[in-house]
Amino acid sequence: MISVASEAAVPARRTHRVAVAAWFFLQGLVFASWASRIPTIQQRLGFSDATLGLMLLAIPLGQLPSLPLTGWLIHRFGSRRTALAGSMLYGLSLVGLGWAAEPWQLLPCLIVFGLASNLMNISINTQAVGVEALYHKPIMASFHGLWSLAGFTGAGIGTAMIGGSVPPFYHFLLILAAVLLGAALSYRRLLPHSVADDAQEQPAFVRPDRTLLGLGALAFCALICEGAMFDWSGVYFQKVVGAQKAWVGAGYTAFMSTMALGRFGADWLTARLGPRRVVQGSGLLTAGGLLLAVALPTLGAALLGFMLVGLGTSAVVPLVYSAAGRSRVMPAGMALAAVSTIGFLGFLIGPPLIGLVAGATSLRLSYALIALMGLAVAGLAGRVRL
Repeated sequence: MISVASEAAVPARRTHRVAVAAWFFLQGLVFASWASRIPTIQQRLGFSDATLGLMLLAIPLGQLPSLPLTGWLIHRFGSRRTALAGSMLYGLSLVGLGWAAEPWQLLPCLIVFGLASNLMNISINTQAVGVEALYHKPIMASFHGLWSLAGFTGAGIGTAMIGGSVPPFYHFLLILAAVLLGAALSYRRLLPHSVADDAQEQPAFVRPDRTLLGLGALAFCALICEGAMFDWSGVYFQKVVGAQKAWVGAGYTAFMSTMALGRFGADWLTARLGPRRVVQGSGLLTAGGLLLAVALPTLGAALLGFMLVGLGTSAVVPLVYSAAGRSRVMPAGMALAAVSTIGFLGFLIGPPLIGLVAGATSLRLSYALIALMGLAVAGLAGRVRL
């Protein structure tokens, strides 16, 4: 028989879940809005491709120091307050990117944008860990699915803004207004005390144990694959597949579509098969999809391969974050920051690694080597406690 307290807790946890989901969507909307206007900003500032690439390195320069900082802020002030600060800074720095008219103005805005992205990312994932604990079943992947869905929404808004010749500054002001409105409506519905906030008896700085290092290695391998798809899928379809101009972006779209779809189905699958089997299968799908695109670089086969990679990468990071948030040696915020730091290095290293290997050999071979990271995910899943 369900107790009155349990019945009362059900609408409360649903409220928390909707609020956290809204913040995942807002985070994805900000990122996609920026990504959609990069070509416009490049043209306005007169950057060459090489100069733009160097300028974009400012984002990871801001992200790296923010990882341990965010863990400390969550431990000190709580994930709800840190998420609020991160969202405000994320939205404001986006407007700064649209305002910048000179390279020296754009550079600090990119650094702050990178820092704010991790403030919001880690704090809201900490909230998600707390909400998942209320449900006693996997729901983390569905949150990440909303981030992916926001990516499509942001790209669509960006396309409309470009078509209407709306300057990035006014476009980004609109997105900032959406962030402010969303935060105002949902802030008090976030968890007042997440898993991290309830663990004040734990020291803030602890050396990650073997389990967290293993989770970080899983994230590292998975994010190398994701980074390869984000940055090189269009180039692969153009130079290896030989796709017509209208189809050059089809590989990226196929990858993103199945990644979003996979995240909405991953929680159901995890509840039935367990996280270990899901991550093992994800690694095999990723490797198989990449190898298919390498072995048969035709339009149909490459599209199918990229769709498999999207499905394969969809569940790994959400399940890794969920496992890190249940750490027994570190507060959830610190554990997520530790795992994110290791994983982020893979996201940072992957795209340049592909470029170096492609320059020395071929882009097909570099994608074949990235497939090894998918196999590594499948292998590590059997050794790490998920």
